[in-house]
This record gives sequence, C-alpha cells and structure tokens, in this order.
Amino acid sequence: MSDIQKKIDEIEAEMARTQKNKATNYHIGTLKAKLAKLKSELVNGPGGKSAGSKDAGRGFDVTKSGDTRIGLVGFPSVGKSTLLTTLTGTRSEAAAYEFTTLTCIPGTMKYKGARIQVLDLPGIIEGAADGKGRGRQVISTARTCNLILIVLDSAKPVTHKKIIENELNSFGIRINQKPPEVKFIKKENGGIGYQEIVKQTKGMSVDVCRSVLKEYRISCAEIILREDITVDQFIDVIEGNRAYIPVLYVFNKIDALTIEELDILDQMPNYVPISSQHKWNLEELMEEIWSRCHMLRIYTKPKGQIPDYEEPVILHSERNPTIEEFCNRLHRTLINEFSHAFVWGRSAKHQPQRCGKDHILMDEDIVQICKKT
Repeated sequence: MSDIQKKIDEIEAEMARTQKNKATNYHIGTLKAKLAKLKSELVNGPGGKSAGSKDAGRGFDVTKSGDTRIGLVGFPSVGKSTLLTTLTGTRSEAAAYEFTTLTCIPGTMKYKGARIQVLDLPGIIEGAADGKGRGRQVISTARTCNLILIVLDSAKPVTHKKIIENELNSFGIRINQKPPEVKFIKKENGGIGYQEIVKQTKGMSVDVCRSVLKEYRISCAEIILREDITVDQFIDVIEGNRAYIPVLYVFNKIDALTIEELDILDQMPNYVPISSQHKWNLEELMEEIWSRCHMLRIYTKPKGQIPDYEEPVILHSERNPTIEEFCNRLHRTLINEFSHAFVWGRSAKHQPQRCGKDHILMDEDIVQICKKT
C-alpha cells in the first residue's frame, strides 16, 4: 500500500507543478486517469472494483427499513447522537468525550406519514477513506443512504466541512451532483467512437478521451458526450462505481453563536442551522429532508369508502412513479390482476380520471385500483 501511496503523491506533485492550458490538457487527463486508478486500488485492493480483503470496505450490517434512509456523518462530538435521540426517540449514548458511538445506531421517525430510517454513524476523522478510525465502514454505510446529513459543530472551524467532503469524494461519493450525461458502451471491435453533442469547454477532447481509455486498457468503445463535462467526470463514468447522493449540512449547537455569526453561515448553500439539545429549528430540518428525498404521498381509496389519509404509500418523484410502481409497493402480484385505476389529484385532468398502469402520479394523489373481473 505504501508503494501505491508513494505513486499517488508523485502524480499529485506533478499535477501541482503543471500549468493548466490547452497544450497540457492531454497530459493532465492522463495523470488524472492514473491517479483515479491508483486511488481505486488503494481503497479496494489490487485489481480494482471488487478486489481486496473480504471486509475491507464492508459497512455496518443494518437492515434497510422504512421508505427512505438518511445517514448522520460528521466528526466526533458534534451532536449526532443527540440529534438521533431528538428526531427518533432511539437512545444513542451521548457524552462529553469523543468517539462515544462506536457502531451504527439505527432509529426510525415518522413525518407526513413516511417512515424515515436515520443512521447514527461513528465519528469520522481525516484519513477515513484510507481506513483510519473505522472510516471505510462508516463511509460504506453512508453510500447506501438516500440522503447524507453532514453534522457540523457551529463553534468549530468551517474547514471541517471541506475535510469531510474530501473523505466522501475519495470513497466515490459525489456530493449534490447528478451523473454526467455520457453514453459509454464497451465494444468487441471497431476502435474508439467519439462524439460531442455539446461543445466541450472544460478540458475534454478526442485526444484526452483516448489517453484516459488507454490508461484503463479500453481499446474499443462508443463515447457520446451529451453535456459539457470535466475529465474527472469522464473518469467517474469509466469507473462506473460512483454514488451520487444529495447532502445537507446541519450546523448544530447554534445556541453558542451570535446573530452576526449566524448571518455569515446563512450565506452557505444547502445548510440548516439547528440546536438538537434545545430542539431549535427541527421543523425546517424535517422539511428539507422531505424535499431532498423527493418523497410523494399517494393515498389509497377502497371502493365505496373514503381515502386512507393516515397511512399513505410513499414513492420517490425522481423516478417519475407510475401506477405500476404504486401497485408493486402494495403487493408484487397486484399488477397481474390490474385492470385500470381511478385517480383524483394534481396528476388527473378531471376528477376522477380513469388511468392505465403507465400514468405518472404526483404528490397527494388519491388512487383506487380496479382488478380484472
């Protein structure tokens, strides 16, 4: 491992002293590809994605439950355990010393009819992606979450935010990003096919593409770039194992700050100030969690009865949920007996509207399923 780390340091030093311009794009692209490959080997062991020891990057064994899962990530002693207890009522030991939580503590909270699983993960430290302080286990579990809450102590330096971002990035988690619109297909023969649907202004070109693919020993592939991307984003597509997860920065212990300091923090995007001990501003936090997890409430209506507003079926809007997905959430065999559905709500053109299984649902729609006779 020390040899790999030495090579990484050498490449990073060479990149630091290389000027960035059009003439050096090819060279920098090759260095970035080598760097990404070495970092992948450092995390997963020699051989890439699935290599390495059996438990090298294995997360904590926590059964996924509820409609969505969020993870609390942060440095030790920033108030993650207190926040978990406040949100879910689950007892997680909290004390004045660091590393109080040594394993993953799950809890479940209800909000707008949705059951949200919250994971209190042990505190991570600088170098977590390299395995320090059970860091790999923590970050591996964070990869399984629909939303990550990075909990920060308001009274401590904001540079902690950057350190945690770097650790997550090193482990293949892309914060508040969407997967690049790049079509990448490996072929048996035919060489490299390269197309740009959008003009590339961030360093990508046919020569850079070929140099990156050469580093990954790919000689035949079809590449179509549908958006303006960087070389790093292209490497992420080639690696194919990146997790694109929304992140919310939760600044805890705001009771120790002045109004002027809060005004400075307010300029930061994707952040919510709270005090888990005094239960300040938790409603805004819950609303942010709801909107960033893109959850929809769909109410069921048995024939001849009023809708059930107490227990909605929760779907996720980023997948454009259809009536077929709604049926599968109720029971996996229901779609085989499906005839049609009556829908009341924003997605219906008139109330009610008779729909097929491909009708796309919206928040707070009411659905009545009719089976084949």
